[in-house]
Amino acid sequence: MTAPRRAIGLALALVLAGALSGCAPGRAVEAGQVLYGLASGPPDPDRVERRVKTPTVDGRQRTMDVYRPAERQARAALVLVPGVAPEGRRDPRLVAFAERLALARFAVVVPEIAKLRALRVSAADSEPIADALRYAATAEHASGKAGLVAISYGVAPAVIAALKPGTRDRVAFLVSIGGYLDAEAVITFFTTGRYRKPGDAAWRDGTPHPYGKWVFVRSNAARLDDPADRELLTRMAERKLADPKAPIDDLVADLGPAGRSVYRLLTNRDPARVPRLIAALPAPIRREIAALDLSRRELSALDAPVYLVHGRDDRIIPHTESIALKAALPANRAELYLVDDLAHVDLGSPGPDDGLALVSLIYNVLGERDRLASRDREDTGRDTAKTPAVEGR
Repeated sequence: MTAPRRAIGLALALVLAGALSGCAPGRAVEAGQVLYGLASGPPDPDRVERRVKTPTVDGRQRTMDVYRPAERQARAALVLVPGVAPEGRRDPRLVAFAERLALARFAVVVPEIAKLRALRVSAADSEPIADALRYAATAEHASGKAGLVAISYGVAPAVIAALKPGTRDRVAFLVSIGGYLDAEAVITFFTTGRYRKPGDAAWRDGTPHPYGKWVFVRSNAARLDDPADRELLTRMAERKLADPKAPIDDLVADLGPAGRSVYRLLTNRDPARVPRLIAALPAPIRREIAALDLSRRELSALDAPVYLVHGRDDRIIPHTESIALKAALPANRAELYLVDDLAHVDLGSPGPDDGLALVSLIYNVLGERDRLASRDREDTGRDTAKTPAVEGR
């Protein structure tokens, strides 16, 4: 038996022991099976159906992939929001994750978010996510609600979507994987390598992955007025994303004032200077940072259970951001799962403690699924006046 299988087997045994004192045994077994599947790679493709759908939601045409179990009926629907990756909704890791969720009897809706695929993060990404939620909650399942699972930099626009008045009552639960609360804290981490726990004045040292910094540059280059600066910063980001050791001195020399304000932030190593350097950025960049900063949002309006999972060794977004996000949510609304072997969003070989934490998380998410299934059975007629117009189902 391999090390991952031993660890997951032990975690499952512990959960089953807990099942004897009050948990649902069948769901506990299923949670262990789901975790084992996630750690084992993609499932047999014949077990999952994937279809491309282009529904029109309130007059807007959207493209999305919908995954369903091939052999059984889905019990609930959820929207899976990708992170920042060139392959977008077809990133192999995301596809494998969606397939595993489908095998757990979810109808999984993965929206096309062109800006994330172009490595550009924007608060406007909340709009296709909100439409995917409306679609999933009404067309893919009859309960009128759907879950929301978001990854990395996709968490902020997902939360913004969940807070929208026309979407808030559609969200059954939210799962954040490697998300954040404070945009300034994330920028501080990927530029200086420093982070701190909420309420703690002492800085801690980390080793940020350069991907986060250069995605920030790629994302914001187009927001500069000077075409030369836009081109130079884009070329810098593309070089560094392809090879973190690639030289860029030839490009730095030609930057204008706005481009240099971005470069000064990138090369700063003093966390105390970060607020001033952000304040010196061009206004369009500052506005987007503020729009994506969940610490500026009224999170008490999020009326759904929230499950936060984060790797302690995350090199993109520090785990302290999920601690902060939990503290910012309404009391008793959120549960936090910190694990050691989760490299941002890539699951390694979970040991017994991590395995138990992840099985507990999956157990609770399956519980949300079963509550949605019960809601569907008990529902004798929804208020169609509140149902958005969805065509092309």
